Amino acid sequence: MQKLYGSAASSRALEGFFAQVARLCVEAGATRIITAGGETSGAVVEALALGSLEIGPEIDPGIPALRARPDLVIALKSGNFGAEDFFEKADKLLAGDA
Repeated sequence: MQKLYGSAASSRALEGFFAQVARLCVEAGATRIITAGGETSGAVVEALALGSLEIGPEIDPGIPALRARPDLVIALKSGNFGAEDFFEKADKLLAGDA
């Protein structure tokens, strides 16, 4: 994809894809979103039109759980943060099982 369209366009397309998936999931009733990658996380936040985020408990050093609205919690992981089991821990914490 990068050879054909270039790095910037490819990145935008993938970020837009994940943002659209997150939006559709929330519209369908998802109450937890976990996303990785700084730019991808930013695109997801924009697509969900989140005006503010309430910082919750820490999932891993530097990565808190976030409450976006009463019915939606999210975790936004940058590529350089989080342990190997981050996604499992995030899912449990966001589900209220941690």
